[in-house]
Amino acid sequence: MMPQIPEYVLLLESILRPLVMTIALGLIWLGAVRMPGSAKSRYTTAGVLSVVFIGWEVVAQYLGAANTYLATIETPPAVPTILFGLLIPLAVAAIGLWQSESIARLVSAIPLHWLVAAQVYRLGGGIFLMLLADGRLPWQFALPAGIGDVATGLVAIVVSIMLAKGTPGARRATFAWCLFGIADLIVAITMGAMTSPGQVHVLALDAPNLLMTAYPLVMVPTFAVPLALMLHGLVLLRLRRETASTGRLVAA
Repeated sequence: MMPQIPEYVLLLESILRPLVMTIALGLIWLGAVRMPGSAKSRYTTAGVLSVVFIGWEVVAQYLGAANTYLATIETPPAVPTILFGLLIPLAVAAIGLWQSESIARLVSAIPLHWLVAAQVYRLGGGIFLMLLADGRLPWQFALPAGIGDVATGLVAIVVSIMLAKGTPGARRATFAWCLFGIADLIVAITMGAMTSPGQVHVLALDAPNLLMTAYPLVMVPTFAVPLALMLHGLVLLRLRRETASTGRLVAA
C-alpha cells in the first residue's frame, strides 16, 4: 500500500529542490569563473559538470517517482536497493574528482566558505520533525535526522561567516562542523534502514518508516544526502590541502 504524502511535504519539496539545484549549479559556475586556465577549458568543464548534475537529478526523480525504491510492509525488499541510489552518485563523484584534473581545479577554485554555506539547505530536514509531530515518522529516525539536519544547516551559516571574515579558529570550527554533519547523515541513514521494511528492520515495528522510500521524500536519501556528503568531502579535502600547504610555507 502506498503511503499518503501530506500536502505540506509536496509544498516544501517544490521549494527546496529548485533551491538545491540553484546552489549546486551556482557553486559549479563560481568555480569556473575563478579556476585557472583558458575560458574554453573552464566553461567546458563547468558545462559538463552542470549537465551531469542535472542528469543525476532527473534520473533520481524518475526512479523515485517510479517507486523503484519503495518499501512496504507487504513487500519488504530483500536487498536495500535505496543504497544504490545513495552510493552510486558518491562513487561517480569520487572517480570524477580523482581522474579529472580539470574537475579538481574547478572545485578547488570554489571559495571554502561558499562550500560550507551551501549546506544551508539542510534546514529543510526540519520536515522530519513536522512529520514526527504528525505521527507519520517514527521518532527513532525523525528526531536525530531532523535535529541533526537543522543544527547542521544553522551552524553552516555561522561557520561560513567565520571563514569569510578570517575569524581565528574558523578552520577548526569548520572541521568540527564537517564531522558533525557527516555523523548526522550516517545516523540518519542507519536509523532509516532500521525503521523501514527490510532485512535490518528492528526498530519501529508497529509504525514503520514508510515515507522515506516514497516519492518525493525518497529524493532525500538518493539526492540530498549524497550531495551533502560530496560537499562535506570537498570541504575536508580543501582543509587538508590548505593545512599541508601552510605547513610547507612555515617549514620554508
